[in-house]
Amino acid sequence: MLALTSLRYFRTAMGKRVCIVGSGNWGSAIAKLAGLNAATNPLFEKNVNMWVYEEMVEGRKLTEIINQDHENVKYLPGVKLPENVIAVPELVDAAKDADLFIFVIPHQFIARTVATMKGHVKEGAAAISLIKGINITDSGLGLISDEIREALGIDVSVLMGANIANEVARDQFCESTVGGFGENAKTFKALFQRPTFRVSISEDPKTVELCGALKNIVACGAGFCDGLGLGDNTKAAIIRLGLMEMMDFCKVFLSEGEVKNQTFMESCGVADLITTCYGGRNRKVSEAFAKTGKSLDELEKEMLNGQKLQGCVLKTLAQLITFSKRVEKGPETARELQGVLTNKKISPERFPLFTSVFKCCYEGAPVADFLKALENHPAHGN
Repeated sequence: MLALTSLRYFRTAMGKRVCIVGSGNWGSAIAKLAGLNAATNPLFEKNVNMWVYEEMVEGRKLTEIINQDHENVKYLPGVKLPENVIAVPELVDAAKDADLFIFVIPHQFIARTVATMKGHVKEGAAAISLIKGINITDSGLGLISDEIREALGIDVSVLMGANIANEVARDQFCESTVGGFGENAKTFKALFQRPTFRVSISEDPKTVELCGALKNIVACGAGFCDGLGLGDNTKAAIIRLGLMEMMDFCKVFLSEGEVKNQTFMESCGVADLITTCYGGRNRKVSEAFAKTGKSLDELEKEMLNGQKLQGCVLKTLAQLITFSKRVEKGPETARELQGVLTNKKISPERFPLFTSVFKCCYEGAPVADFLKALENHPAHGN
């Protein structure tokens, strides 16, 4: 009895408190993993707070449903969450005294979220970003992890990989990659790793994070392939050419010698690219875009049940490489983009697949034109 009492005291006094910032499809799936591990590993406080944007579902508050029924019926129906995952409607309350933060919200909400949290994060806390996106800043390319790090003054790792949320939540085997350094990276690995969710650590976090963003653009091309009725040979070519452009982009926009080729062979690289080109939401919506001609905004509302298309990445990146004008809803300015591109001496021809996807999605180019980008890709030589 004494030993049990001592263990409980140790967990309360020494266990790291976890806060999940976000509760969508992927947020709820990762909450299941974190909750299961926190319940049994004395490294962590048993209860895991999950910030939930409050909404009504069939006359009940979503937080009430999660806390009483232990299921996120809107974003991850049919999957039971551990009872120690506590839904909290107020972000500041969820974040109180947390040692570890898991950021898993749509890219477009990160600025206001970290602004709300500023001043409410304890000294010595650490975070991990599961957000797939990039920004344009005055100095060039900006990563989401940088935005969190600068706003909150804490160490930030990243988690990226071939991780379709519904499959993870149903304990189907997969791998993932933590990009980070030292004890914080090891701690997050311990928080997530399960028998069916195997985690490796890469000390190349910027490349890990960029892979998670860039693969969504290639997945749009894979969706075009499906929408045009083309087969697996064409999709394989899209994946190969897309991976080449991802690698080239990382080497152009990150510091010389910072990118490790091995990173692209991790789950965050080629594995995530493959699974997204066959099963991701960008592929799904892009197929419908090719078939119906409806706008991406329309299809997002019709097909994603409140989730967001990961198109901010597409707008931001494709503008970066095409010198395009400001896109509606995009936060970038033509002046900033022009400066970045001029400094890097980048032309659209360097990234023909990325550029073509952008033109089809946002400039009205026929989807069939995307095939020309493949046929004339410089990877094939003269």
